[in-house]
Amino acid sequence: MLRIVNRVLIGIVGLFLVALGGSVLAVGLGVRMPSWWIHGGPHDVLLSDAERTRLRETDWWWPAVIAVLALLVLLALWWLAALLRRRRLAEVLVDTGDGAGALLRGRALETAFVDDAARLPGVAHAQAVLTGRRAAPEARVWLQLEPDVDPGAALHGLTTESLARARDSAGLAALPAEVRLRAVKHRAERVT
Repeated sequence: MLRIVNRVLIGIVGLFLVALGGSVLAVGLGVRMPSWWIHGGPHDVLLSDAERTRLRETDWWWPAVIAVLALLVLLALWWLAALLRRRRLAEVLVDTGDGAGALLRGRALETAFVDDAARLPGVAHAQAVLTGRRAAPEARVWLQLEPDVDPGAALHGLTTESLARARDSAGLAALPAEVRLRAVKHRAERVT
């Protein structure tokens, strides 16, 4: 979701700046603009003294300016907070059965899961990141497979062994995972 918002916002700002810069360049080169356009000639200003004075005397001008600027600041702060938010889950809530619960470090569960997954047959390298909420974590897993390994068998081993052990050891009802498989680069085998 955040990637889409980033791309849309950057695209809108980019299009606005390109259009504004292009119009200023066109006016500077002597292109005649329509009468409703904000710049009439190369020496024209955005707001003349008369326009600024006329707008300042209206009752709605300053509250509107302050409201728009406050909205822009709030949107920029929301965007910055979303970008700086931690993606990795810091801790997982483990149900101990007595109603109190315990907290397990997310990195500890990730490390144990990765070590277990790396020992599966045909797996050259494994990485994992826990995301989501601490009561309902989700896993993102990246596996690098040896050249001659069946991806289906590696995925089956991951889900039935490593993922099941991680889920059971943390006492979770479910541990949804997004798994990305990639083969290790290798040279072509020579046939004699």
